[in-house]
Amino acid sequence: MHDYIKERTLKIGEYIVETRNTVRTIAREFGVSKSTVHKDLTERLPDINPDLANRVKEILEYHKSIRHLRGGEATKEKYKKEEPADKLTKKLPVARGISVRV
Repeated sequence: MHDYIKERTLKIGEYIVETRNTVRTIAREFGVSKSTVHKDLTERLPDINPDLANRVKEILEYHKSIRHLRGGEATKEKYKKEEPADKLTKKLPVARGISVRV
């Protein structure tokens, strides 16, 4: 394993223990993909620093246990933000097979 990968893995491991941020947030902050962060934390870190890996594993398991809640919150926020645009347009019922002459 290259030295820069070991360094990145240790930095990410220490960072997640300090901040308890999600993999997505950490990936954005470190400029790597979520897959890379996950691989660093679950596959590489146990070989480099088993104690840190165990602490990280607990955090990842916690995030996994609440991801269904986070997903629901994201959807709720998404539709909350879209609500004003929906109020501007009227949704009229359309009946099929009926022609209207004006």
